[in-house]
Amino acid sequence: MSDLPRLWLRHESRPTERRAPLVPSDAARLVSQGAEITVEESPQRVFPLADYVSAGCATAPAGSWTDAPRDHHVLGLKELPPQPGPLQHRHVYFGHAYKGQPGARELLGRFTAGGGALLDLEYLTDDHGRRLAAFGYWAGYLGAALAVLHRRGVLTTPLRSLHREELDTLLRDGEGGGTALVVGALGRSGRGACDALETAGLTPVRWDLAETRDLDRDALLDHDILVNTVLVTHPVRPFLTPADLDAPGRRLSTVVDVTCDVGSDCNVLPVYDTVTSWTHPVRRLRGGDRPLDLIALDNLPSLLPAEASRSFSAELSPQLAGLGTDTPPWSRALRVFDEAVARETAGAQGAAEPDPARADGEENIRV
Repeated sequence: MSDLPRLWLRHESRPTERRAPLVPSDAARLVSQGAEITVEESPQRVFPLADYVSAGCATAPAGSWTDAPRDHHVLGLKELPPQPGPLQHRHVYFGHAYKGQPGARELLGRFTAGGGALLDLEYLTDDHGRRLAAFGYWAGYLGAALAVLHRRGVLTTPLRSLHREELDTLLRDGEGGGTALVVGALGRSGRGACDALETAGLTPVRWDLAETRDLDRDALLDHDILVNTVLVTHPVRPFLTPADLDAPGRRLSTVVDVTCDVGSDCNVLPVYDTVTSWTHPVRRLRGGDRPLDLIALDNLPSLLPAEASRSFSAELSPQLAGLGTDTPPWSRALRVFDEAVARETAGAQGAAEPDPARADGEENIRV
């Protein structure tokens, strides 16, 4: 008798989300080891349902996770739909609910009301606090790529998902783009951003912890493109403020916020209050003779759904074998959830995030 978990891979309710946290080939491997996996129908998932059936998975209608047996873990990526209110299952996805983000209290309340739990993939870590599965590289790659295409005047909207070969051809075929600064360059997302810029023929300036401890704001403003891949876990001095946007001599014209920590006190780019969209990926923050534009998409890797899913699933699927047991990564994730609920119950909303992470972009990048 296998002690592997029972998984329910849900359809993503966000229309632009085509990724999957578990791809068919990795699902087949888990099934061969004894796991039971049900996959919901999805008209947008990049991997056909037939591929999961061939892997030995059962199928179910989209959205039917609400009636799944209680012993199933519901697996997804992005936000849950607003109904049902109470959540009775253990959900594995990116909840973004531990730092006082908009809607965080309500989400935790739904789990409390239903007796379920959030096993947030952002907090699935090893003994040193390093993420075990992350989309960070592709988030950085796409963010920097969009900045270059926008600067060159060839970014077409609405955005659509594509393959890397197609994207890299667009980057290599064009010229120009200006100078680019990547903050958090040593992390997963930062490395992805630097790789995209080099594919486009640009040599990025790379900043990390050493450069951000004593930020040279004038130097930051003297670049054409800023790609932020840093997500800090406690409030720090912002990298960019509204006053900086009006600074005389500002060269900066395109800001890409890969982390999209908008709405949190930990936001290092408090110059906007809502993310951008696939329909309107660029928002003008300043006009006139020195325009400044923002790109802040909170699901950048979805633009390369196949590549990003395969990479993520390769990291996540070995961890799924231990889901439902007392293995340290999952027990830690559950403890973080329990601590967050306890803080809410005690009225300590807005307290520091319970699980420390590096501030160099290595971890906790928005997906």
